[in-house]
Amino acid sequence: MKKLEDSLTLQLLRARESAMQFFRPVLQKAGFTEQQWRVLRVLNDHEELDAKQLAELSCILSPSLTRIITRFENDGFMVRKKSPHDQRISLLSLTPKAIELVTEFRPEVDAAYQSLIAKLGPKKMKTLSALLDDIIKLEA
Repeated sequence: MKKLEDSLTLQLLRARESAMQFFRPVLQKAGFTEQQWRVLRVLNDHEELDAKQLAELSCILSPSLTRIITRFENDGFMVRKKSPHDQRISLLSLTPKAIELVTEFRPEVDAAYQSLIAKLGPKKMKTLSALLDDIIKLEA
């Protein structure tokens, strides 16, 4: 049996924490948590999604997403409307105010990403990304 510190899942968590060090200062400056920023980025890229799609694409569990949606609606960052195809489904989209914030901070987030790539190296980054995709595609 492997030592705990050699566990793949623990290594992945440590790697995530290390990678997030590049992004947290920008997110703090913008006033968003990591989860909130993921929701903004996903909705900005997809324009309109239902909550289930948004949860899946942003890798956020439904209870956490519900809190983020409520906050974003209250803060004027998100609007909800009924699907024209199924009235039981609500579609979520960003307001112009939220899109403006994403547009404002995205260059800083992209710069942080480039800094991460520069530290790791483009070749290692590509290899890491491919390996992580392989893990994501595994089935138990």
